Amino acid sequence: MGGDPAAPRRVAAFDFDGTLTRRDSLAPFLARTVGWPRLALAAARDAAAVLAVASGRGDRDAAKERLLVRLLAGMSRDRLERLGTEYGAMLARRRIRPAMRERVAWHRAAGHELVIVSASLDVYLREVGRRLGFDAVLCSTLEFDEHGRCTGRLLGGNCRAQAKAERLRAYLGGAAAELWAYGDSAGDDAMLALADHPVRV
Repeated sequence: MGGDPAAPRRVAAFDFDGTLTRRDSLAPFLARTVGWPRLALAAARDAAAVLAVASGRGDRDAAKERLLVRLLAGMSRDRLERLGTEYGAMLARRRIRPAMRERVAWHRAAGHELVIVSASLDVYLREVGRRLGFDAVLCSTLEFDEHGRCTGRLLGGNCRAQAKAERLRAYLGGAAAELWAYGDSAGDDAMLALADHPVRV
């Protein structure tokens, strides 16, 4: 990074869905992977849990993992990473809000570290981060077994709410840092609370 080694790090942390993008990215990725009919059927089977989450009574993280297990378990790492790379490239080209693309460019020009902090999946967010010039991607990570098959479970859990703040703290490693954070929902509140410059998009 250069500059004064005693100066604090300057870090800009961005949520992804609804912040860098206008809408959710997970459902379209799952539909590309298994087809909309299978995705709709899986969601319908879990309708009671979805309604509970929507009313604030259910476990959002558990419901998400159940859906991922139902749809992705048994798929090969090679296939998921290929589909994820293709999807991530499309997102980086076509789905980033113009104003947020400009904001990312401003931080980069200022020499700030750029970090995506998101509940979305690593298999496509890594490619988004690479194409947009981010230094790190902290996100939900799919688990694969010893044979390279997806289990559908998430290593370390869903990167949402308090988990976002915890992962960002771990990334910073206790070092002095001036932090910008960008988010659009209640799931970003804990991360925004860490920031010197919180921005609700």
